[in-house]
Amino acid sequence: MARATQPGAAGARLRITEIFHSLQGEARDVGKPTVFVRLTGCPLRCVWCDTEYAFHGGDWRQVADIVDEVRSYGARHVCVTGGEPLAQKRCHALLKALCDAGFDVSLETSGAVDVSDVDGRVVKVMDLKAPGSGEEPRNRWSNLDALTRRDQIKFVLADRADYDWARAAIEQRDLALVCEILLSPVHGKLEPRALAEWILADRLPVRMQIQLHKLLWGAQPGR
Repeated sequence: MARATQPGAAGARLRITEIFHSLQGEARDVGKPTVFVRLTGCPLRCVWCDTEYAFHGGDWRQVADIVDEVRSYGARHVCVTGGEPLAQKRCHALLKALCDAGFDVSLETSGAVDVSDVDGRVVKVMDLKAPGSGEEPRNRWSNLDALTRRDQIKFVLADRADYDWARAAIEQRDLALVCEILLSPVHGKLEPRALAEWILADRLPVRMQIQLHKLLWGAQPGR
């Protein structure tokens, strides 16, 4: 893979919590060896958040150095995540540099930040916040206009009320016509079997997902 040479982009700096190699635990590429680049910072405070350690701290890294470390793992897939990665404006430079370097890139974003300027080669996995998260008012519904069929919408659900809210949003906004829909139970709070039975009973046009990495390694950070 060729090194990104866009003027200015390689020298841009971002605050990085961690970079690690693991199996993708969620979304369409679940199970694939993936390099995760976790950016520091998030403007949201979801009550069930499992990455609070990424809210603060981190190290300043240049985009070129980040791309070099990603390349060292030998994986084709890269997931840029957080926190909320788009809270750092230079995240766009990193996404472009990773795409230019030949990686298959996905972005995990809360949907509370504008995604319209994200590089078109990036697969956006947008997490719409259900009421149980405590951050439902932060949903930027206009972001739906920036999604394509390549992208994915994720709902993380804590209980039946969250499920009913997600079902209404899917139906009222015709979200299945926008892109693939993912429903995920909050680990340790909503029983996966219950969610599966609700989906089947309502015949929702969605994909259910369980966090593979937590089945394999538990709540261990960096996995």
